[in-house]
Amino acid sequence: MTVLPAPTGLDAQGLLAREGSLARVQPAFRPVVAAVRDRLPAVFGARLHSAYLYGSIPRGTARVGRSDLDLLIALREEPADADRAAVQALGEALDQEFRQIDGVGTLLCGRERLLSDLERYDLGWFVACLCTPLLGEDLAAHLPRYRPDSLLARETNGDLGRWLPRWRERIARAEDTEEARRPLVRFMSRHLVRTAFTLVMPRWQGWTSDLREMAEVFGAYYPERAAKLRTAAAYGYEPVGDPQVLRSYVDDLGPWLAAEYARVHGVKAPRPD
Repeated sequence: MTVLPAPTGLDAQGLLAREGSLARVQPAFRPVVAAVRDRLPAVFGARLHSAYLYGSIPRGTARVGRSDLDLLIALREEPADADRAAVQALGEALDQEFRQIDGVGTLLCGRERLLSDLERYDLGWFVACLCTPLLGEDLAAHLPRYRPDSLLARETNGDLGRWLPRWRERIARAEDTEEARRPLVRFMSRHLVRTAFTLVMPRWQGWTSDLREMAEVFGAYYPERAAKLRTAAAYGYEPVGDPQVLRSYVDDLGPWLAAEYARVHGVKAPRPD
């Protein structure tokens, strides 16, 4: 029998507390963060509105040589192709220079989009609750406080059904090697575990970013799927290159989860391509 963990991640008013802080960045990763802070203004100049860390580094749970650096960059206007190329070049340079990190993942958005009504319960929530300010004005000051309710669940992860066909295409295009499949297993495992967690988040009334805890919370409500979620959480940290894992995600776990999510919370509002 799965024991339900006690809810976490809320303040005294039952609102989601912001996770992460610069104070939690471990010493090994501080030079990387300092480099980002120094270099971003040179890349974007006055067009840079603000920048944020998210993920394991600001949560203080990063593993040296294993964790990636996650950034969100907000520009004063919508980014262009040249901006995306500049971000990619910066990420590649940081990855080569600092062995503490295993890759750089960057979200690049315009300020208007991040504060839009359409993104209020997705990217807006992400900035306000999961991002740690690094540079510039904190956009969280213009966003509401959030509760772990069905609206938030729907608008954060209620689009899995739309992603599954693209996942199948990515799997089909991938080289037939374990090395090529491991990043796909890692990415899809994390996406599925987070979606499974937000499916039950309104019932649990809490928040966590720990994949294993997410799987445990989900398993308390769906014990028949608990073992598969625990395995997916493990692969989110230590991926394998097994093609059967990927097939099980797009043929079994993913379709079931997308259908159950739509039944419980509805489908996320469409976004422009």
